Amino acid sequence: MNEENYSAKQLADAIVEGIQEKKGTNIAILDLSKLDNTICQYFVICEGESTTQVDAIADGVEEYVRKQLGDKPNHVEGKENALWVLLDYFDVVVHVFHKEERGFYNLEGLWADAKRTDIENLF
Repeated sequence: MNEENYSAKQLADAIVEGIQEKKGTNIAILDLSKLDNTICQYFVICEGESTTQVDAIADGVEEYVRKQLGDKPNHVEGKENALWVLLDYFDVVVHVFHKEERGFYNLEGLWADAKRTDIENLF
């Protein structure tokens, strides 16, 4: 990530907007920056109703961040089955879950020490 152009918080905000464009719901931002031994500064977690929507949300995030900030993810996982797609932007990791998978993995519970910001659903 090119630090001098934008901050991790600006990236996280752009990711949220990309999720919202594809009607992703129950968006949570976990601020990991104050925790020890974390792999990134933020997790952005959301969900979609179907594998088709999960895939569309992930693509939408990539497209929105590329247009707004000129960045692309370092790594993408999970596009094959679209139950949990992970987009790694170094300082921000995006988790796009199928609704049923999110509760099973419970990332918010695993990272309960992180400051959590819930984004209101737009619709």
